[in-house]
Amino acid sequence: MSGIFVGMPAFPKAAREAVQDGTLRANLRHATHTIRDKRARAVAELADWADLREAGKRIKDRTLRHLDTYLIQLEEAVTAAGGTVHWAADAAEANRIVTELVKATGESEVVKVKSMATQEIGLNEHLEAEGIRAYETDLAELIVQLGEDRPSHILVPAIHRNRGEIRDIFREEMGKWGRQAPDGLSDSPAELAEAARLHLREKFLRAKVGISGANFMVAETGTLVVVESEGNGRMCLTLPETLISVVGIEKVVPTWRDLEVFLQTLPRSSTAERMNPYTSTWTGTTDGDGPKTFHLVLLDNGRTDALADEVGRQALRCIRCSACLNVCPVYERAGGHAYGSVYPGPIGAILTPQLRGTTSEIDASLPYASSLCGACYEVCPVAIDIPEVLVHLREKVAGQGGKGHRLEKAAMKAAGWVLDRPDVLAAGERLASKTRTLHPRKLPGPGARQWTGSRDLPEMPAAPFRDWWKKNRTGDDA
Repeated sequence: MSGIFVGMPAFPKAAREAVQDGTLRANLRHATHTIRDKRARAVAELADWADLREAGKRIKDRTLRHLDTYLIQLEEAVTAAGGTVHWAADAAEANRIVTELVKATGESEVVKVKSMATQEIGLNEHLEAEGIRAYETDLAELIVQLGEDRPSHILVPAIHRNRGEIRDIFREEMGKWGRQAPDGLSDSPAELAEAARLHLREKFLRAKVGISGANFMVAETGTLVVVESEGNGRMCLTLPETLISVVGIEKVVPTWRDLEVFLQTLPRSSTAERMNPYTSTWTGTTDGDGPKTFHLVLLDNGRTDALADEVGRQALRCIRCSACLNVCPVYERAGGHAYGSVYPGPIGAILTPQLRGTTSEIDASLPYASSLCGACYEVCPVAIDIPEVLVHLREKVAGQGGKGHRLEKAAMKAAGWVLDRPDVLAAGERLASKTRTLHPRKLPGPGARQWTGSRDLPEMPAAPFRDWWKKNRTGDDA
């Protein structure tokens, strides 16, 4: 996985700084509560939601068990339909392939559909280094790009921005990237959307190369699917002469019948809509209709490593709906940037460490970026047990060692020795009770201070329970 966000502090430090930003917290609280409330109402409309959720889980699990077979079937179908398939083992290979394909067209700019896979590999930055400018066309991605920012949410990348901030970004930055913002632009949503439409329209009409991801790939027909709400994706998918799609290998589904399930669960879980305003599908190339050339880049970039983990592989079921982010109390307070990855929130806390590994400080900290409340599992439309994977990854991180984990291991070993010896335990309890007036309210050490910084230690009783029991029990209790 690309190291584009690596270099940021580990999650505890980044989150501690984020929670001090009152504007950020207000923006996140308003947005996440609004989205999740709407989602709850949309899901409640379906009497068979639990069945759809189970069906989605089973389809994904079956596909992952036979992923090699379905990917070969997909490649054959795409090729038969006039497309070209490329296989990329990692981010560097994917970036090289896409760059070479763009340069072969003679173009120096591309328009892009919102794509987390291309963000994952740092494609925009790589293209820029090669003299190719990539224009984001999704409204939220445009805001992030113009503001020289980073996405902070899977569905709404600019969720951390309010309307006033967006207005200022448009006024100050649009002219540097193309058509400038209208004079006197206000923070009215209608005016902001119109400014973006006018700015992007000239790019849609001029671009010869489009780059996309895909929400799904249908193995039996070689069809790719993009679902979106604005129509910018359809412009990028149909107007350019060359279309290049970079898609993670886990996005394949076996049949059109399987796709039916996800086209019901994805929109309700993500945008709280009954169906997506725009669902675009394309199969290879067709004379006189759409791009003349189509390339599909199948991206691994750590996915087969995740697939090999019997517990962790369920993260590959993810359909990128972002429902888990909108109910997570940690994400709501810390925001997406604290996760140091294009995949924030609960799903990012289990997906990123599997794609990138846990050797860096920030990746090793992500499995701990959760209260394990389980709300993420309850809303997941493909039933990913995120708390289970978090605990599994914590065990892996602890197994790597490190100062904190060595101290914890030594403490557990000492506790085990004491608990195996009742007389020693009883003596220790009596000593603790007799010296209780000397006990501090806070524990020393940076790790302990994180726990007792906002809570007092429990007050030690005047006598251990076993002594109290011997003194107060009756004959009937014996």
